[in-house]
Amino acid sequence: MPQSLSAIRLHAVFSTKGRQPYLREPMFRKDMHSYLAGISKSLDCPPHCIGGVEDHVHILAGLGRTMTVADWIKELKRASSIWAKQSGHCAAFAWQAGYGVFSVSESNMQAVREYIENQEAHHAQCSFQDEYRTLLRKHGIEWDEQYVWD
Repeated sequence: MPQSLSAIRLHAVFSTKGRQPYLREPMFRKDMHSYLAGISKSLDCPPHCIGGVEDHVHILAGLGRTMTVADWIKELKRASSIWAKQSGHCAAFAWQAGYGVFSVSESNMQAVREYIENQEAHHAQCSFQDEYRTLLRKHGIEWDEQYVWD
């Protein structure tokens, strides 16, 4: 086959360092989501939806066929941290070291998109930690509480 094609869709989740509410201000959060979308697009990982609340983000995107998950997340965090500091939004801004990434089937894309778009309502009743534990359980991932949070 002379052509390489892929259809890998991912739901990535990561928090600010120490779950600090760096993204509390709505305009900064909106700008951060837009910036993350631009980075992802430039990496040939087309974003479908980005959302979150004051201490974390969710990104639903396609994974480019030449990109690794680790490199995608690393570049999203690196570039957006630099931007947040240099733009004057938040001099202390930092992302946590870890992340969660989950595969999404085509048939589940709309449900994940709606989940990401409704983060504010969701977090009126559920903490980030509980949400993250639920995602890990749902996807059959074992974890150690000692190393999940930083």
